[in-house]
Formats: sequence, C-alpha cells, structure tokens
Amino acid sequence: MSEKQESKYYLVEANALPEIFLKVMEAKQLLQTGTVKTVGEAVDKVGISRSAFYRYKDSIRTFQDMGRSPILSLSALLYDRPGVLGSMIAICTDSGANILTINQSLPTDGAAIVTISLSTSEMKADLNDLVNRIKHADGVISVEIVAG
Repeated sequence: MSEKQESKYYLVEANALPEIFLKVMEAKQLLQTGTVKTVGEAVDKVGISRSAFYRYKDSIRTFQDMGRSPILSLSALLYDRPGVLGSMIAICTDSGANILTINQSLPTDGAAIVTISLSTSEMKADLNDLVNRIKHADGVISVEIVAG
C-alpha cells in the first residue's frame, strides 16, 4: 500500500473470514498468552506457514484490541418484564465494567430500548463474551454495540 492510500477497516463476523485469518489470530493469541514461546511454535500448532503469519499478523486483530475508547455504549431491546434490566446490569458489572449511564425509553408493545454506557478500562471479561452473555439473557430481544 502506498503512503498516500488511507487504511480502511471493516467489522466482519469471524465466520465470514477466510480460515487463514482465524488461524493467524489463533497463533497471535497463543503468543500473547504465553502458551507458546516462538512464532515457529505458534504456526506449527495452528497449521499455517510462518510467511502467512507474517503476511497477515498486522492486518487482523480482535475487536477489543482495535484501540477503541475505554467508553462503550450498548443498545438493547428488552421485554418489559420485572428483572430484565437488572439482569443486564448484573452481567455488565460481573464483567468488571463500570456503568456510567443508563437510558430507557418508555415501553411500547411490551418492549423498551435501553442504552447503557460503560467504562471498560477495568473490565476483566472479553467484549465479545459480554455481548453474547447479554444477548442470551432471559428477556433480551437484541443487543448491539453502538459506540466505542
């Protein structure tokens, strides 16, 4: 890429990526966690070549590692039932996130939109895990990251 070309980034679900990108990520995670000591060990363990690793290693990273702000906003559609919002809040706080704001619309047709802003600087859980836990909580219709 020439110096004048601006980098472009896309957010893509992991299951839509070619397998090589997933294996490069797996190798990077093995190195980061200390499971292996060298690139050679990592690529052998995941079954890719060193050249493929070096070719793609700077082009893929987890969403959580994208240099995002430590402030994250989630928007969720929740059924209007007692305890649903409380469960979502508990999931957030159990992950180590600090809740900064909560905004809830008035319920219509049995559901309400809730936006929660979180400080993630002390969060011990992975962002993907947090979103998946919320998605699968009883009474949650949908959830998405809207900023961060």
